[in-house]
Amino acid sequence: MGNNSITQAMSNPEIITELGRRFKEYRLNCKLTQKEAAEKAGVSLVTLRQFENGKSYNINMGNFLSLLRVVDCLEPVNELMPEIPVSAYMMEQLIHKKPKRIKHGK
Repeated sequence: MGNNSITQAMSNPEIITELGRRFKEYRLNCKLTQKEAAEKAGVSLVTLRQFENGKSYNINMGNFLSLLRVVDCLEPVNELMPEIPVSAYMMEQLIHKKPKRIKHGK
């Protein structure tokens, strides 16, 4: 595997090209042909080939996520945009608004 790193200085097409190259490595590691991976992901073989060859600069998010799922790499997507932690102030506000008891009508 290469040691390319995705950086802020890269353009979107460069990032997509790098991701396509990495996907190909993962696909090969999973011992999947392009046809098998495309079928499992529900994308066209042309889309997959263009992505792996760095010629698909506009792959859509749905296709990308489907491809990640095929090579069992969907879990790290959660780290791309983790939940923003609740501030201490907001936590205190939530605690104070929490009901102290429940009262039902007669």
